[in-house]
Amino acid sequence: MLPRRKNPVQTPPVSCPLSTCMEVIGGAWTPNIIWYLSERARRFTELKSDIPGISAKMLTTRLKQLEERGVVIREVKPTSPPSVEYRLSDLGAELKPAIEAIVQVGHKLKQRARQAE
Repeated sequence: MLPRRKNPVQTPPVSCPLSTCMEVIGGAWTPNIIWYLSERARRFTELKSDIPGISAKMLTTRLKQLEERGVVIREVKPTSPPSVEYRLSDLGAELKPAIEAIVQVGHKLKQRARQAE
């Protein structure tokens, strides 16, 4: 029987930062929302059309969650009728490199799957 090896990675703190971050970006559609807000502010209907397949209810839910966590800023514009724009906060903008890295790995995984066919 092989001896059990100890994990060289330090034990994560009680509140693991990786888990905290994944709680934010791990939700369905959340990376897509962050991706489309990473370039500029978008109105709700613009985001809805940017992300095919997302329901209005889900988009509303995710935007509220991201706003509560300080990732997205919701700004009501003084227009007639009033309009609302969403943009990434400074904290939200820090997630962009992580999302870009995930996209790059996704491209590689898709390419590998095509080669295996």
